[in-house]
Amino acid sequence: MAIPQAAPMLLTRNLLYTGITRAKKLLIVIGSKKNVDFMIGNVDSKKRNTGLEYKLKYII
Repeated sequence: MAIPQAAPMLLTRNLLYTGITRAKKLLIVIGSKKNVDFMIGNVDSKKRNTGLEYKLKYII
């Protein structure tokens, strides 16, 4: 799993958890310890404004 230097809003605990739990046999984390530690502590998840609900209701 590559963990690049990115905006803090992208480095979330949920993303790290997803990467770890989807690994079948082996997980190699490539990135700085600082970023991994930040992800572990970053429980801030924002509401995503994708417009998907509107598209499903009114466009499709």
